[in-house]
Amino acid sequence: QLHSDQDKGDGSLKYILSGDGAGDLFIINENTGDIQATKRLDREEKPVYILRAQAINRRTGRPVEPESEFIIKIHDINDNEPMFTKDVYNASIPEMSDVGTFVVQVTATDADDPTYGNSAKVVYSILQGQPYFSVESETGIIKTALLNMDRENREQYQVVIQAKDMGGQMGGLSGTTTVNITLTDVNDNPPRFPQSTYQFRAPESTPLDSPVGRIKANDADVGENAEIEYSITEGDGYDMFGITTDKDTQEGIITVKKALDFESKNLYILKVEATNTHVDPRFLYLGPFKDSATVRIQVEDVDEPPMFSRPAYIMEVKEDVPLNSIIGTVSAQDPDAAKNPVKYSVDRHTDMDRVFNINSGNGSIFTSKPLDRETLLWHNITVIAAEINNPKQSSRVPVFIKVLDVNDNAPEFAMFYETFVCENAKAEQLIQTLSAVDKDDSYNGHQFSFSLAPEAASSSNFTLQDNRDNTAGIFTRKTRYNRHETSTYFLPVVVSDNDYPIQSSTETVTIRVCACDHRGKMLSCNAEALIHPTGLSTGALIAILLCIIILLVTVVLFAALRRQRKKEPLIISKEDIRDNIVSYNDEGGGEEDTQAFDIGTLRNPEAIDDNKLRRDIVPETLFMPRRTATARDNTDVRDFINQRLKENDTDPTAPPYDSLATYAYEGNGSVAESLSSLESVTTDGDQDYDYLSDWGPRFKKLADMYGSMDSDKDS
Repeated sequence: QLHSDQDKGDGSLKYILSGDGAGDLFIINENTGDIQATKRLDREEKPVYILRAQAINRRTGRPVEPESEFIIKIHDINDNEPMFTKDVYNASIPEMSDVGTFVVQVTATDADDPTYGNSAKVVYSILQGQPYFSVESETGIIKTALLNMDRENREQYQVVIQAKDMGGQMGGLSGTTTVNITLTDVNDNPPRFPQSTYQFRAPESTPLDSPVGRIKANDADVGENAEIEYSITEGDGYDMFGITTDKDTQEGIITVKKALDFESKNLYILKVEATNTHVDPRFLYLGPFKDSATVRIQVEDVDEPPMFSRPAYIMEVKEDVPLNSIIGTVSAQDPDAAKNPVKYSVDRHTDMDRVFNINSGNGSIFTSKPLDRETLLWHNITVIAAEINNPKQSSRVPVFIKVLDVNDNAPEFAMFYETFVCENAKAEQLIQTLSAVDKDDSYNGHQFSFSLAPEAASSSNFTLQDNRDNTAGIFTRKTRYNRHETSTYFLPVVVSDNDYPIQSSTETVTIRVCACDHRGKMLSCNAEALIHPTGLSTGALIAILLCIIILLVTVVLFAALRRQRKKEPLIISKEDIRDNIVSYNDEGGGEEDTQAFDIGTLRNPEAIDDNKLRRDIVPETLFMPRRTATARDNTDVRDFINQRLKENDTDPTAPPYDSLATYAYEGNGSVAESLSSLESVTTDGDQDYDYLSDWGPRFKKLADMYGSMDSDKDS
């Protein structure tokens, strides 16, 4: 209550209020000065209000005292319960954690005044989650309370925490929150095989790296703690099989490393071990983190193809061996217990020329055609071995045959030698050096010897000197040569090798006698030009050249005029009306005409003359006629012709087009349509030619001709 000393109680003063909440939250009685609150006050919304009050004269409105300020403080009561910062907390800890391991800290706040009483003093307690977890009452820290909690037994826990004010005393307000705690996995469980022995079967034809079977060891852990690595530790199939881990399923896949053979061994026993790849040292006391099992693999017998004694054969044969000479033998056997007999053959796709053949019984390879090392040094063929009882069971082996050289080729000149000798040459002058080549092979190098042929050794005008280095020189034997007497010499030279048997050939060197200057440079080798030294003068040569040029110009002009005339139109005058007609008067006799063609010729292409060529075009290249199979007598003619049509369409030697002559010119300015009867659909008897008289004098003759024909028919 406000009261002024100037208030005499006569109602002359009036009290007014201003400030925080004046007129809304707080009101004042203007006559008595009583201040009242209009609604419930909440300290948590506003703890302090500052108001100003003043007494004024009711009549004049003037203040009778200075304005007074006063402060209203709201005293706190415990009207707010503690509130957690989260409605739900999520936390995780590793399984098998020690007691007292920190899990998570929860926090609750109280809106009441912490400085006034215990309204804001909060303590924590656990309502749900014991005996696994505990909470510190003052800090809200949650810890483990039970030893060796195992994720494999229970993974999820739900804990309810309470926060209560008033220090936890009776009458205090409280709030709760939920904490979801998950146990994370640790590698505390070793892998274990569900059974101690596994049985698998594998055909002996199983390809390498193919799976035989799968085994799996179980691990209660998850993630990387459950990753397993498999290995074969011992057993008689240690080197025959391998094992890998399927990363998706954690299974061990047993595969074949080496080829299986039922006849050699039909049972393998392996010991397979499964080990964790990520071992936690803290739990080694629980035992070894690995397990083992026995795997028995039974090999099944299958019908196998014959097997050669070698993966490949290399043979050698001299090129001069007689036909049917044996050059080597291949051997193959049936690996099955039945030991079926085997027959041999040569794959003709690798021996198209049938140079070699093979004995189907014993596998001996022999020649069937002559060999030539200079043509083909290596022959690579394939031999097939198949079971006689089951030819589908076959195998192949490559055979490499090297043709050895024999001295069967005579040496010959390295090139064609044509040289010259000067008329003024001196004796013993070198005019040409010779060299030779040999197609045969020589292990120690070729050694050639050169000599003149016996018929030329004594009477020749030249000598030959062997240089003993596979070359030879031709020298002049006399001084001066006369090209008017002999213009060309042919010198026979014998070239021999030193291999066994000795091979030799006679080669010819052409030597022309030429006129040379004093330095030996050739001037002319034409003897006839020197026999008639008096030639034409320069003026005569120029005149002849001019005549030739004029003649050529005349020929070119004449050809151009003829070409120009050919380009003129076919019909120059409108009066010149022509129709080019090609008449084909040969018509078939219909179905009853059996003499028109010989059906036997159609069915037997052998009867056709192979040398007949097309007459309407000039063939660019002559191909050998293609032979086709003779048709059966009961072949339908239509099917036969369709077959021949298809063969000629796909035949690359058949002409790609037909000759077509088109006659479509009927003259300039014709007022009538085509007069050709080739496209008429009616007969002459159906035509009325009276209209020809209306076309004018140019068609008068036609009108008379056809008009008279109509009158003759009427008569």
